[in-house]
Formats: sequence, C-alpha cells, structure tokens
Amino acid sequence: LGLCVSRASASVLNLNCCLVLLPMCRVLLAFLRGSQKVASRKTRRLLDKSKTFHVTCGVTICIFSVLHVAAHLVNALNFSENYNEDFLAINVANYRGEYISAPFKCYLMSILVPGLTGVIMVLVLFLMCTASTYAIRVSNYDIFWYTHNLFFVFYILLMLHVSGGVLKYQTNLEEHPPGCFNPNKTLQQNMTAPKAFEELFPDYTTEPFPEDLAVPEPFVQNSFMRICSEEPKFQSHFPETWFWISGPLCLYCVERLYRYIRSNKSVTITSVISHPSNVLEVRMIKDDFKARPGQYVILHCPRVSALESHPFTLTM
Repeated sequence: LGLCVSRASASVLNLNCCLVLLPMCRVLLAFLRGSQKVASRKTRRLLDKSKTFHVTCGVTICIFSVLHVAAHLVNALNFSENYNEDFLAINVANYRGEYISAPFKCYLMSILVPGLTGVIMVLVLFLMCTASTYAIRVSNYDIFWYTHNLFFVFYILLMLHVSGGVLKYQTNLEEHPPGCFNPNKTLQQNMTAPKAFEELFPDYTTEPFPEDLAVPEPFVQNSFMRICSEEPKFQSHFPETWFWISGPLCLYCVERLYRYIRSNKSVTITSVISHPSNVLEVRMIKDDFKARPGQYVILHCPRVSALESHPFTLTM
C-alpha cells in the first residue's frame, strides 16, 4: 500500500508541478485573452483567475508532498522487512531489518540521491509556503520574492530525485517468467538431474514432471512447472518527471527572458499630475508600443522595495 500511495502521489505532484507554472506566464495569458482565439467570455474570466489556479496547484503540491513523504517512510519499513535473499538486485535495504530502528535515517543514507534531494525539496517547499502567506507578503515582500524564486532549485532537485533508480522491473519475462523453475541452478544444488531432463522439458514448455523424478516440493505447483532458460534481469524505471515539467519550465524561462528584454526598453515620462484622493497620473511615451484595452503596466519604485512591483491601469 505504501508503494501504491507513493507512486500515485508522485503522479499528482508531476501534474501539478507542470500546471503551476502556466498561470505565471503573463505574456502568454495576455496574448490569449486579447486574441480572437478566445472568444468565449467564460474562458476569458477563467484566464483572469490565473492567480487562484496557481495558488490551488501550490496547495495541492504541499498536501501530496506530505503524503508522498509519509508513504516513503512506510516503504522504508517494507523494504527492510521484505528483504529478498533470492533476488538481491531488487533490494533497497542492505539486509533484513536494517530500517526498523531508524527508518528515516537509514532510508536517507542508503538511497543517497533520492533521499537527500527529497529532504532538501521538503525544506524548500516549506520556505516557499510559509513565505507565501498574506502576513509575510504584506510585511516584507522581498522575503516572499526571494523564497518563491527557489522554485528553480526545487525543479532541478525534482529531476534529480527520480534518477536514483529505486524501483526496478524485470526485463526478461519471456525467458524467466515469475515462479518458473531453473533446472540448471536449483536442481544442481538439491539433486542430480537425469541426462534426459533437457530433452523432456525444453524451454518455454509446460509439462508434468515424471513420477519417478524427485523434484523439491517448493518448485511444484499443481504438478506442473514451467522451465526458465536464464536468470532474471532487472532494470530501473526510466524517470518520467522531465516529461511533465520540461515543457512548462522552458516556456516560463523563455517568457522571463522576453519580459526582461522588453523591460530594458526606455520609456520617456512626459508629465506627472497629482489628482485628488491621492491619485497620481503618469504620462509616458514608449517607442513601437500601442496600448490595447485591458492592458496594465508594472511600476517599480526602488525606494519602496528593491524587488516589489505593482500593476497599474493603462489608458490612452
């Protein structure tokens, strides 16, 4: 059950880590909302709620991260209790009962790459979630900004986290089906097999054993046995996380680069007018720019905050 929960929660985390970046692509959302491709008013309203969708994905990542960590602690105990002495290649623990006393510590040291990256990701996620609260954002926006940009570290660790190769699958199921009988190994250890054994039981056949052939009881099920031709071979699962996050991450990086290049273009301020009720009107000119309905500008005042910016309505 722990393995099923950890795999299921990992799939949910992959999906939400893929979707959480899309609402932050402001240029893409503005293009979709202003183009004729999105003609539905309901769809445009959904695009306007991109921040809510981003927060929802973030909360989901936190919840399923806790579930994922708890499932892996259960897996550490199961890996230790179910140590397989016949197939050593599939074991995570070094011996039976290794993780009983201190499952978290032993799991971290035995599986260094997934364990260490997992712990660091939990710490990064904790900093991002706590700094995203309303109280911290209002009192010190710079803390929120710095910690929230740790998502780059989180995504790098996420791709390294799945490269440990903890879970494995058998690659030669045809040559060695589960529960088969290997006469070249087992019978030589327990008995002397007759010379005609291979002629009577070729590979991939299912035949009853002769009555005069003494076959050990554990290898006989319902008087039938399938012969395997080679030892089982195991291989780690290919990591799939990068399939989910590489596309949105590249899209977000391209947009950040585009916004940085666009923000470096000079803007000429022609006048500043103070209106009643503390309303400030700033008139400006920017080359090769034509305003469209619904657009807004991001103004940054370094004296107020080194990183914080605010959106303001743009009119012609």
